[in-house]
Amino acid sequence: MTDLIIISLLVVALFLLLGSGVWIGLALSGVAWIGMELFSSRPAGDAMAVTIWGSSSSWTLTALPLFIWMGEILFRTRLSEDMFRGLAPWMNALPGRLLHTNIIGCAIFAAVSGSSAATCATIGKMTLPELEQRGYPKRMVVGTLAGAGTLGLLIPPSIIMIVYGVAAEISIAQLFIAGVIPGLLLAGMFSGYVIIWSLLNPGRIPAADSTTTFWQKVYASRSLIPVIGLIGVVLGSIYAGIATATEAAAIGVVGSLVLSTIQGSMRWDTFRDSLMGATRLYCMIALILAGATFLTLSMGYIGLPRHLAEFIASLGLPQWGLIMALAAFFIVMGCFLDGISIVVLTMGVILPTVTAAGIDLLWFGIFVVIVVEMAQITPPVGFNLFVLQGMTKLELPWIARAAMPMFLLMVLAVALIYLFPDLVTWLPHQMRMAP
Repeated sequence: MTDLIIISLLVVALFLLLGSGVWIGLALSGVAWIGMELFSSRPAGDAMAVTIWGSSSSWTLTALPLFIWMGEILFRTRLSEDMFRGLAPWMNALPGRLLHTNIIGCAIFAAVSGSSAATCATIGKMTLPELEQRGYPKRMVVGTLAGAGTLGLLIPPSIIMIVYGVAAEISIAQLFIAGVIPGLLLAGMFSGYVIIWSLLNPGRIPAADSTTTFWQKVYASRSLIPVIGLIGVVLGSIYAGIATATEAAAIGVVGSLVLSTIQGSMRWDTFRDSLMGATRLYCMIALILAGATFLTLSMGYIGLPRHLAEFIASLGLPQWGLIMALAAFFIVMGCFLDGISIVVLTMGVILPTVTAAGIDLLWFGIFVVIVVEMAQITPPVGFNLFVLQGMTKLELPWIARAAMPMFLLMVLAVALIYLFPDLVTWLPHQMRMAP
């Protein structure tokens, strides 16, 4: 009963701080301070200094700002615009036609971005005006973009995988590899939905702009070569064991700078804006990570993780019941916090329980990423919804309804990886066995 009172007080304090407009990282630090001062004997100031320094000086986290910067460079140069021109001719033959550019474009950009919001914004900037001008149904355009934008979290390299890997102390390279098949599976499910919807509503899809020969399509695809090449170099260096995630991120930054310079779209103001944009985003994430790490330490001193683990264990839930309960918990958390905050705030409490239940932490990482993807398109704090609202000026509830089919497909994806865990673990296992 005492634990329930403490948890209730801290949750109320957290939402009061968040509701008053305090930054998430500072709100987490404030709640941690309150918890340590009121419910433990450890001096809060000393603990905060040591914890924040330790969480901020992790070498593994250096991959994070580099991947963010690479995404910012692509977002602000012509490389991203070339993707649409290269993809469009191939999509005309599929039911749904250019609607697939949202999904495939997001899947490709996700492989060089790592950010859901950056993926959604970059592809949306290209496809929204083009598809609206051609008369594609607005609900399908916005819905597919909202859902496919979340692939930025799942298809490696992924910022949230780096954060989870640090929290769970497992290989980030293995996490990246584990995300490939689920990411492609989810992209395929989105495209399958578009195909089925288009076959059921044939009159709502505009006719193809023009008929192009195979070689004309190949010629148009030359615009994709720089981006595909960059993906191959970054991910190939990780999978081949040539580079760590941090070194591959540095290669990605250099590669994106070189490509954009060769194309003539890299100017001083573009370089400055990309660097400052990456710095601002990383500083926000680093502050959240520091606050959440301090809160995790505070919870540890109070004893809440142990008591929560004991409580969940006492429920006697089977493994599938625990997974369902955690999925519901993460989705509810996603209504109020962004994905990175959810991971860093909850992993210290949940991982001991997950380990005790015999759940593979590598598999659980991909499960968490998919569920956090759902949170990106759930109001009121769905980041992709905010991005699309800013770009389209549509109401948030309307965008959320348009994205609902994608949300349900993600639920199906979670069920599939639970029933067939090899979808997650097979590829990393093969990589480990490779000579």
